Amino acid sequence: MMNRMFVYLCVLSTFFMLIACAVNPVTGKREFMLVSEADEIAMGQQSDPQIVAQYGVYNDEKLNKYLNDLGQKMAAISHRPSLNYEFKVVDSPIINAFAVPGGYVYFTRGIMAYLNNEAELAGVLGHEIGHITARHSAQQISQAQVAQVGLGIGSVISPTFAQFAGMAGQGIQLLFLKFGRDDERQSDKLGVEYSTKIGYDAREMANFFYTLDRMSGGDEGGGLPSWMSTHPPSEERVVNVRRMAEERQKTLDVNRLKVDRDEYLAMIDGLIFGDDPLQGYVENDVFYHPDLRFQFPTPQGWNTVNTPSKVGMVSPDKKAMMILIATPGTLAEIEQGFVKEFGVTVNSSNSKTVNGLQARVMEGSVPQQDGTVGLLAYFIQHDNLIYVLYGYAYSQDYGNNKQTFLATMNGFSKLTDQSKINVKPNRIRVKTVSRGGTLQDVLKAYRVADDNLELLALVNGMKLTDNVAAGSKIKLIEK
Repeated sequence: MMNRMFVYLCVLSTFFMLIACAVNPVTGKREFMLVSEADEIAMGQQSDPQIVAQYGVYNDEKLNKYLNDLGQKMAAISHRPSLNYEFKVVDSPIINAFAVPGGYVYFTRGIMAYLNNEAELAGVLGHEIGHITARHSAQQISQAQVAQVGLGIGSVISPTFAQFAGMAGQGIQLLFLKFGRDDERQSDKLGVEYSTKIGYDAREMANFFYTLDRMSGGDEGGGLPSWMSTHPPSEERVVNVRRMAEERQKTLDVNRLKVDRDEYLAMIDGLIFGDDPLQGYVENDVFYHPDLRFQFPTPQGWNTVNTPSKVGMVSPDKKAMMILIATPGTLAEIEQGFVKEFGVTVNSSNSKTVNGLQARVMEGSVPQQDGTVGLLAYFIQHDNLIYVLYGYAYSQDYGNNKQTFLATMNGFSKLTDQSKINVKPNRIRVKTVSRGGTLQDVLKAYRVADDNLELLALVNGMKLTDNVAAGSKIKLIEK
């Protein structure tokens, strides 16, 4: 048996070596690769609609064109200029920029708020394009496929409860890939190279990384990961990027390299900062959606993650979850489609009224490889949509969470309170400083509260003790 297995692995290894060598466009060296360029392009084309549906494109054509124009200029001088690149601002407050294979690059409005000039933007753009040109995602996927063939595993990523949370699509999974240190160093180097080639001062890229390094790392409680969790910053990295930038600039006229702070700030003046309450917000354990005019109570202590496509709520012990999605159709057809899609064994199903709204209630179970999941779902008709609000947990935990599910689902109702509807988001507001001083002095002159001073320092990429000259521009956060 062991001899046969050894022969099998040797044959398998030889097979992969014969079919899976490709030249890396950046290094020019041959490397192990199971993912072709056509596969990468197909991956991107399949992933982009999922990412847009999950997180939404920020509703600012001018800002999206600005990002795309700069990205296209940089892509043209990259190691893979023939790819069909697309650059989009994603409507998320999380601080991140990310790329998927095939030429798709996304910047959140969250990261746009913390960038302070075009040179910083160009550096991060170059870094993300570098992940594509160096084929980092394709390398990881190739390595994962080999490991799975050896182990007999059928999928690259299988997150817990993936089918229920709606995170099973490959496009979303690609956003959670964490690149190794060598990949990050290479992308940093390419970010310096590409941004310098189109005339920007790449030292500003190091300055932005320093700002990120001052922030706390980790994910933002679910949903889209933060830059700090997928691109871990470090003091050493900041030093290395600055060194690489200075080496590239040795033969250049540094005074002619662009920073373009005022031009960038003009583009983001009015940018929504933080959560957009019009797309839904939680206040005192109630979720309000002013645009769609509904509300429901959220369980105390549960973590709520809101995206354009769904609302997710996770229990503190992470043993139970609730999801809300909205879809057109009829109560009957949506319920039937839900049962079929998730393979639910229905224990009960009946009609009821939820705070004056017609609804269907279904309870059942779904068998999994590691146990049985208990499921409770409400299908509620409100205006022209069916709201599917469902909770689930493994059978041993389902009973302990059922009353929590019911309290949230039976609390779904129309939103009529104008004070909850007429909310305004916080926005970046660019101001011209009339009287110079330290950043802290300038912010206090604008009546910024003490507990917001450090946040504004980070947003401006400065320290509170830094001097701000009269006539220069700073960012504030206002309604």
